[in-house]
Amino acid sequence: MAAKKIFASAEVAGELLGKDSVTLVNNRTGEQHHFPIVDGTEGPSLIDISNLYSQTGMFTYDPGFTSTGSCRSDITFIDGEKGILLYRGYPIEQLVDGADYLDVCYLLLHGELPSKLEGEQFAAVITNHTMLHEQLVSFYRGFKRSAHPMAIMVGVVGALSAFYHSDTDVHDPYQRMVAAHRLIAKMPTIGSYAYKYSKGQPFMYPKNDLTFSENLLRLMFAVPSEEYTINPIVAKAIDRILILHADHEQNASTSTVRLAGSSGANPFACIASGIASLWGPAHGGANEAVLNMLHEIGSVENIPKFVARAKDKDDKFRLMGFGHRVYKNYDPRATIMRQSCHEVLDELGVSDPLLPIALELEKIALKDSYFIEKKLYPNVDFYSGIILRATGFPVPMFTVLFAIARTVGWVAHWKEMYSGDETQRIGRPRQLYTGARRRDFQQLEIRKNRSPNWLRLWAGKK
Repeated sequence: MAAKKIFASAEVAGELLGKDSVTLVNNRTGEQHHFPIVDGTEGPSLIDISNLYSQTGMFTYDPGFTSTGSCRSDITFIDGEKGILLYRGYPIEQLVDGADYLDVCYLLLHGELPSKLEGEQFAAVITNHTMLHEQLVSFYRGFKRSAHPMAIMVGVVGALSAFYHSDTDVHDPYQRMVAAHRLIAKMPTIGSYAYKYSKGQPFMYPKNDLTFSENLLRLMFAVPSEEYTINPIVAKAIDRILILHADHEQNASTSTVRLAGSSGANPFACIASGIASLWGPAHGGANEAVLNMLHEIGSVENIPKFVARAKDKDDKFRLMGFGHRVYKNYDPRATIMRQSCHEVLDELGVSDPLLPIALELEKIALKDSYFIEKKLYPNVDFYSGIILRATGFPVPMFTVLFAIARTVGWVAHWKEMYSGDETQRIGRPRQLYTGARRRDFQQLEIRKNRSPNWLRLWAGKK
């Protein structure tokens, strides 16, 4: 059969023919379809398949969207093969050395690092939004004391939409900016109150003369009955953790925020959806999983046995905190976290039975040929979990700190959706349907008796 070229119009055909297009051949019919190649400033080129269905009557199948570019973005770039992470073009290593977390927040939100005056004004605005409405504070009493702090964060951040709804027009740039400032400012207060509530301790108010990271530590660990002294080494380590987790391109939680935001939903509800996505152990809960793994290993003497299990392809045991889905080289954030980790351990002199296990695992992973060949280097979750445990953060609060840090990334992407050049469209992924074909309804008396899966599961639990 002779190849048949199909275009939406002659103009489109003229634009797509040539080297800046990709030709898709349907081997069932012999038809050819042409799609433009689009280039970014960094990274691989993309094939624009926005007209795929109209041209071919087909969709693409891409579980996990691992080969799909869902949007245009100017915010963060990752080259996983080379171990590169850039915020607005700046290498993460340089930002950690020369900026603090609020500088990075300004950069992600506005595209440039702040001048001295801009930085001071921005810090003042964030500081003035850190307190919570007293009615929102009372909302905490509706949760069980044993509730996971991430569950509380989802509820409380979602509840912010009830406090700031009428004055949050997502199409108004000023109101988008105010919503962004409120979210960044209030998240440490919201997260730390979840911890305080679980402990039965009184809530601490933020202090305007402290940095973002210092305020976070005070909100978490101070009590009204005595002065709280902030260790500068610990504060610096927390600031680094916040910077390193501020954004990470189109990950699961950021994509969730974008998808929720595409419907025009309230921004506080959108961020709550991101928190829910982040909660999973495969995403924000990874550093918590590292500590659980160290508990399972139990002692340094057991490490060889567990390393052997990790190498056994038939064993389901995994060494958590090693390797990364995106980075096929050393995670650039892990290099920075490793330095902070050893600084904190040296400063605090912490005696913790899990830390020798972690340090021995690190030593093995950096030398063992299996880990090197598989590129299973310690990642940022491995080191951040050790730091947070050493500084007194309880394990359930690890993901909360991640959410506090990532809020600015979520907000930056949410803002970008409304201020970009592309027409905002509601997200609507398609599917490969594998269910029953069309069939006719059966009356109850002629339906066959069978034992469905849910009934067997229920019976097994009785």
